[in-house]
Amino acid sequence: MNGKLEPDERVLDNSCQYPGGMLGQLALALEKLGWEYGDDVVVEIGGTAVSGIDQGEEYNKRWATPLGVRKYNKDAFIVISNNSRRDLTKSQPNPDLIAHHAKEIRQGDQDDNGSNSVEEPEVPA
Repeated sequence: MNGKLEPDERVLDNSCQYPGGMLGQLALALEKLGWEYGDDVVVEIGGTAVSGIDQGEEYNKRWATPLGVRKYNKDAFIVISNNSRRDLTKSQPNPDLIAHHAKEIRQGDQDDNGSNSVEEPEVPA
């Protein structure tokens, strides 16, 4: 008989099982946030750089990268956004607040520069 009937050790590696390793930690974090299966989730990678300089044909391949090549930094990170739970309502102005330019300047009040709002006209001597 060819092959084994026993499960392969590599398939049942502990790093892929819940709640251990990276995937287990991710599953616990998603559970803590209350995210559910079926949410609209976007996964993006940050901490990258894309070469934006055209090196030409005879560039030093050891030090320079060709145009458009993406490099991942050692401290690259993953951003996971849940668009299903994203609040897209716009902020509303507070009706109790009055804008500075809309306030009426009363006699004796000071302007922004510290001078009185009502100035006496200068009388030539």
